[in-house]
Amino acid sequence: MEIALSSQLQMQAAVAPPRKRHRRSRKSIVPGFGLTMGFTVAWLSLIVLIPLSALFLRAAGLGWSEFLAVGFSERAIAAYRISFATAFAAAALNGVFGLLTAWVFVRYEFPGKRVLNAMVDLPFALPTAVAGIALTALYSPNGWIGRFLEPLGIKVAYTPVGITIALIFIGLPFIVRSVEPVLADVRVDVEDAALSLGARPLQVFVRVILPAILPALLTGFALALARGIGEYGSVIFIAGNMPFKSEIAPLLIVTELEQYEYGAATAIATVLLLASFAMLLLINGIQVWTRKRMDP
Repeated sequence: MEIALSSQLQMQAAVAPPRKRHRRSRKSIVPGFGLTMGFTVAWLSLIVLIPLSALFLRAAGLGWSEFLAVGFSERAIAAYRISFATAFAAAALNGVFGLLTAWVFVRYEFPGKRVLNAMVDLPFALPTAVAGIALTALYSPNGWIGRFLEPLGIKVAYTPVGITIALIFIGLPFIVRSVEPVLADVRVDVEDAALSLGARPLQVFVRVILPAILPALLTGFALALARGIGEYGSVIFIAGNMPFKSEIAPLLIVTELEQYEYGAATAIATVLLLASFAMLLLINGIQVWTRKRMDP
């Protein structure tokens, strides 16, 4: 009887799940959540929230009528139109050619690949004023490229076309570096399987590759657009800075500051900031919607 009871207890012990042992929490390399969160909020407040709050408070001190008169004057609206139109056009063109550039770097091996890949990051390291001077020297009427375009009636420098070219130059790395790692994770065998089932190359790109890289592509587009709206150094040299023709909003802000019109500069900056926030929120909403459609 005792032997049978002992064997039964041994069988129950073998079948019963092991008890969970209380493990000591691993010590984190960095301080705990409370301390790191406090530093994060303090740093973001110091760098982002406080300056933006000061901008809105300074604009609120103008009064509603004066704010509308300055922030939505004919000259200011023309500057907004040029800034947003050229930034959007540059980001859209970079979306196409940046995707092609990332595709070449991910899918092909060729001599000089590392050199070309490093050159993509050159606009990050190059001072924007240097880029503006170089582009002006190229596309001015007596420049290396502009002298051949001038007889054809094509004027690039001192026009919105020149502004777009400058914004393409500084915005390309955002697209390439956003798409490149995601495109590298797209499995080639999935594309081969789709091709073997009779899909055309365009169908494979639209239905297999594009849904996978679209959120990253939209992220790069948003970054390039935001950078283009606020770009100043690389644009002022090639823009010509003619009111109602090639004057960008950041230059108009600087012009008001040089004339000690701090209230007008604050109003224009506030309108530009709100419009940029609205565009970024719209793009982020499209990203969220795209991810939801991709998830099963």
